[in-house]
Amino acid sequence: MALRTRLAVWYTIVTAGILALYLLLSLALLRAQLLRQVDRQLAEHAREVRDALLQRTDFRQSVEEGRIQLPAVPPGAPPIYLQVVRGNESVAARSPNLIGRRLPLDMDLVAINVQGRAAYKTVTTEEGTLLRLYSLPLMDSGRLVGAVQAGYPLLDIEQTLQRTWTTLAVGGILVLLALSLAGWWLASLALRPVDHITQAALQIADTPDLRQRLPLPRARDETYRLVSTFNALLDRLARVIDAQQRLGADVSHELRTPLTTIRGNVALLRRGAADDPQEREIALDAIEAEVNRMSRLVADLLLLAQADAGLQLEKQPVEMDTLLLEVYRQAQAMAAVSAGAVERVTVRLGHEDQALVLGDPDRLRQLLLNLVDNAIKYTPRGGTITLSLYREEGWVRVSVQDTGVGIPPEALPHIFERFFRMPRQGRKGVGLGLAIARWIAEAHGGRLEVESQVGQGSTFTLWLPEAKASSMS
Repeated sequence: MALRTRLAVWYTIVTAGILALYLLLSLALLRAQLLRQVDRQLAEHAREVRDALLQRTDFRQSVEEGRIQLPAVPPGAPPIYLQVVRGNESVAARSPNLIGRRLPLDMDLVAINVQGRAAYKTVTTEEGTLLRLYSLPLMDSGRLVGAVQAGYPLLDIEQTLQRTWTTLAVGGILVLLALSLAGWWLASLALRPVDHITQAALQIADTPDLRQRLPLPRARDETYRLVSTFNALLDRLARVIDAQQRLGADVSHELRTPLTTIRGNVALLRRGAADDPQEREIALDAIEAEVNRMSRLVADLLLLAQADAGLQLEKQPVEMDTLLLEVYRQAQAMAAVSAGAVERVTVRLGHEDQALVLGDPDRLRQLLLNLVDNAIKYTPRGGTITLSLYREEGWVRVSVQDTGVGIPPEALPHIFERFFRMPRQGRKGVGLGLAIARWIAEAHGGRLEVESQVGQGSTFTLWLPEAKASSMS
């Protein structure tokens, strides 16, 4: 069932319920109002009879002997029946319209009259007609002499209610049909923007170009938020697809070079280089280096996949000053290997506080080495890389500062994205190191920041929550 159909059906059901409740309440209020009018008339007639009887000096004897003349109902007046009953429940007098009959005797009314109180009740006559009955006690010196009873047949009221119900029901059905059509129209009108969004989304889905976006409505309503959310989803999807495409291109490129090198060295060994110890050693070193390079690439991809799957790190107390010293020594070796025989990048220690954090030492070492490796790649020969460690108000700050080429301002917002590489800097990596570094920082409850100026260098800053030594014991 279509959404507009469901909305129209539910609108009709709710409207029908409201109309039915309105009709029932209207009838109940009308019936109560009509009964109040009848009760008022019954009480007036009964009090007139009682007052007339109480004015007689032989009031008690008149009731007992039945010497009472009740007034007749004028022509055109409501058909009210009157009778006077004695304390022994026998009839002392009847109105002319009750000749040969009597009003029903109700024991509940008798019990109330004995207490000196008047009461109303709806009773059923012997003919099965509903009758509204009012019984007013006749008291003499605190004792019940009898009662004046007034009755009104409710047939005309029931007929009035029946006609009213029929009229309201027919009118309600017509109104419900009209409101149902209006509900269908309103549902269609409200969902029309959704239909337009659906058609536009289908057109975008049928094309390979994900740069298209849905036009934003003028009114900032729910439709505007829906379109904004859909466009944001398309932006994210486009970035994911672009990252996948770059992943395929980057991985294929990164694997093509080492595979070509390995294949060439294997062919060289087969052609006789294996017989020459020096050439064999050179070929095997080249193969080993390329295998290590591919292993690092696969390991980085696997780590990011595990991070996306919610990998939890095993944390323990880590002395960051000791860890930074280890990274410093390894960074010197990395700088020496990258330089070879020419002037190399200088790696030095800056400010170093003693600091303790709760974390995974291997992952933290990997994070810092990724920053150092990145700094070595983009720092010219003769440049300097400085490693520093500070304690600041419950945080541990580790900075890796270089005097390299710097990062262009347009690249700064994307520097930590996967497979992102700075333009015009050559192919110096796959673009996973900084993405892995940021994930490790966030997995430790910290963050990774960068400041850079083109031509002057960059500073990567790692912030980690400090762990107190007393809480570790």
